[in-house]
Formats: sequence, structure tokens, C-alpha cells
Amino acid sequence: MSVRVTLVAAARSSSRLAERFDDDRPLDHAGWHEVQLSAGFLVPLAAAELRYCSPTARSRATGDALGFAPLLQPALSDCDMGRWRGLTLADVTAREPAAVDVWLSDPRSAPHGGESLMGFISRIGNWLETRPPCDGSIVAVAEPSVVRAALVYALKAPPSTYWNVDVPPLSTATLTGLPGRWSLRLETAAR
Repeated sequence: MSVRVTLVAAARSSSRLAERFDDDRPLDHAGWHEVQLSAGFLVPLAAAELRYCSPTARSRATGDALGFAPLLQPALSDCDMGRWRGLTLADVTAREPAAVDVWLSDPRSAPHGGESLMGFISRIGNWLETRPPCDGSIVAVAEPSVVRAALVYALKAPPSTYWNVDVPPLSTATLTGLPGRWSLRLETAAR
């Protein structure tokens, strides 16, 4: 039986330049404001049969602010960035430029000691394939990186595609289908 999985990117918790790897900051003022502006489009997703969120503070807060009352789903955690956790890309590039080059070019590498890009995409894909069965729809609020990984997995795209998918805060992507056979549906909204 076909299922509809709508992925919602969590609202922002910092500017893009200040984003840190595997950071668990709460929503900032701009994030709360964006949730209020997007609520009219996103609140109807609360009617989903199953509602989840990743364990980050901003994902939980986004789901709660939209009335989803989401269940925490550890499988939707952000990529484990090992010793780079809490650092910005600029910090890491200054300290370990060769390691960053390897990480960006080889999806099987994990120079930070955490999870490789391939491992991350596979973990998110495993959640997509083995989520609890339902006859209707699922909504999941997660970090933009989780949404990107799910899209790469579902579309059977090469792992390098991950770096070319832009997932802005509070954007949505809907996957419909069955395990192993997913289609991407883009939604329109007048925001």
C-alpha cells in the first residue's frame, strides 16, 4: 500500500554562516518568525496519521509550534560529525583542509571519526524503508541535512548529489510510494 511521507525542514537556529556541525541549538528569533509566517501552509500537515521529528531542539520546537505533537525519532538524527561536532565548516577547513577535501569528494570517507555520507544516507533510507506501516500519511520534521539524505536515497541519486540539494528552513518535500519505489512530489504554496 502506497504511503505519503512529507519531510519538513526545521526552522533556523542560526544564520547559515554560523551553522555548526551536529549543533543542537534552539530556534532563534528569525526561526520563530518564519514558523509563524509558514504556519498557514504547514499546520494542515498535522492531520498526518504519524508525526515524527528528529531529536534536535529546533526540530522538536518546529513540530510543536506547528501543532504536530511529533514523536521523537532517533533514526532521523543528523549526521554524526565526530570530532567536528560543534565547529563551523570554516573552523574545520582552517584546521584540517585536506580532511575536508576528502570528506567532500569521497562519500565513504569519515575523516572526522563520525559517520560517512554514505552511512548517513543509508541510515535515513533505512528509516524511510522500515518506518511503521500506515494507511495514510506521515510527516517528519528534521534537519535540512536529513531531508537531503532522504531525497538522495529515495531518488536513487549518486551520493555526490547530496551537495547539490538546497533545503531551506521550513521547506517541504513529499515522497509517495512503497519501500524501494519512491516518487518526489513538489508542493506549491503562496507564502
